[in-house]
Amino acid sequence: MTHFPPPVPRPAPVDVVLPCLDEAAALPWVLARIPAGWRAIVVDNGSTDGSAETARGLGATVVHEPRRGFGAACHTGLLAADADIVCFCDCDASLDPALLTPFADAVRDGTSDLVLGRRRPQGRGAWPPHARAGNAVLARMLRRRTGLRLHDLGPLRAARRTALLGLGLTDRRSGYPLQMVVRAADAGWRVEEREVPYRPRTGRSKVTGTWRGTWHAVRDMRAVLQQPPLAPATEETAR
Repeated sequence: MTHFPPPVPRPAPVDVVLPCLDEAAALPWVLARIPAGWRAIVVDNGSTDGSAETARGLGATVVHEPRRGFGAACHTGLLAADADIVCFCDCDASLDPALLTPFADAVRDGTSDLVLGRRRPQGRGAWPPHARAGNAVLARMLRRRTGLRLHDLGPLRAARRTALLGLGLTDRRSGYPLQMVVRAADAGWRVEEREVPYRPRTGRSKVTGTWRGTWHAVRDMRAVLQQPPLAPATEETAR
């Protein structure tokens, strides 16, 4: 009898990083919307509501990041990914991860290096006025800094994993999404923005739900915009 070696597991075609802090109520809807064949990587950032157990029970890969911070959770998810293309999405049901399919297609086809979702509020309370105002200010500052004609710094996005690691991202707080765009622009990436519906989130926001949280986010992002361009890092130094 001929014995064949067991098949070597192949990386998922796309990994979706989902930073998570007390999102147990939103996880069933979010994970049900992950495109077929893709892998959901839920990065638990210190939840106390059973989010990790809920995600694991729904079939997601769960990793833990004890350092609090949106950027810390996102980067831990990026390091845990092994697919060629990595997407990011909030875990609060405000954004539909099913919308990431054309984002990933654009990256895979080589028409874009980084695809971002431009949020369009759907329904009352989807995007508080103070958060929208802060985002608009930062978008204008980003345009002046990079020349990119972007309108939003939304968390729904897609890019190649090795290229993201090569950006050498260092922010581990609210400035992480902005630093990704700034360094991508400095590296000459083709950055594209696509409109996506933005729903009222499930539960209370840790950032945009309060003036204080918004102010801290704006502060972190302004610090990123003041950083000089850096030479791209290797995959190893990105860790």
